[in-house]
Amino acid sequence: MSPLTIALLCTGLLLLVIILWVIVSHNGFVRLRNLVQEAWRQIDVELNRRHDLIPNLLETVRGYMSYEQSTLQAVVEARRLAEAPAANLAQRARNEDALSGALSRLIALSENYPTLRADSSFLQLQQELTNTEDRIAAGRRFYNSNVRDLNTKCEKFPSLIIASIFHFRHAEYFEVHDEAARAVPQVSFGGPAQYGQPQPGQGAPYGGPTPGQAGQPAAAYGAAPGVQYGQAPQSPQAPGQQPGPAPYGQPGPSPQAPGR
Repeated sequence: MSPLTIALLCTGLLLLVIILWVIVSHNGFVRLRNLVQEAWRQIDVELNRRHDLIPNLLETVRGYMSYEQSTLQAVVEARRLAEAPAANLAQRARNEDALSGALSRLIALSENYPTLRADSSFLQLQQELTNTEDRIAAGRRFYNSNVRDLNTKCEKFPSLIIASIFHFRHAEYFEVHDEAARAVPQVSFGGPAQYGQPQPGQGAPYGGPTPGQAGQPAAAYGAAPGVQYGQAPQSPQAPGQQPGPAPYGQPGPSPQAPGR
């Protein structure tokens, strides 16, 4: 085989490898782009469902919360902004977060109206809104995960060459802009008492000494008070009676001299 033939074969194999890599990379970009679009469509469906639930919720609470017109109007205005076309995805996310905040304030105020809390229609709508919010949060996580994969591939070498040739662009994240949603919940148990210490009005923890008995040996489980673990209880002795034999492993009583 001549050197020219070997060179042509090597060149052909190299071109074949490059073509296969281009095809695989292009298909990978297409798959990620479709995943991002599908994830966004799922979020959009849930957002529109939340928009459709709000009028029914307002009609239900309007008869009970007649003195909360400013709160009801804030929900109406936030829904109008959320349904309006946004310039970009970041603006859409801010509008939806504003609507979530208005709904949260409305639900919080409903705690002051026991008759409203007992209304079955309100409870059903509140449950549907809660389920919708959970699906929106799950869809947001799935969407942002796919956006991260797509953007990472657009920035890595050598796949960025394919992205620039076939015009694959970065996608926008659907981020949370509500500070209340980002805040870490603060947990407080209401006192500085440490673990294992009794609270006021409570007894001692299981197996621990009661207040006023610190430093005293604990009694054996099921034993009489004042008896240590491994020590047999002693029965009261009559006057002039000799003490009995000591338990195994313990020294017996010392003999007393007559007349003591």
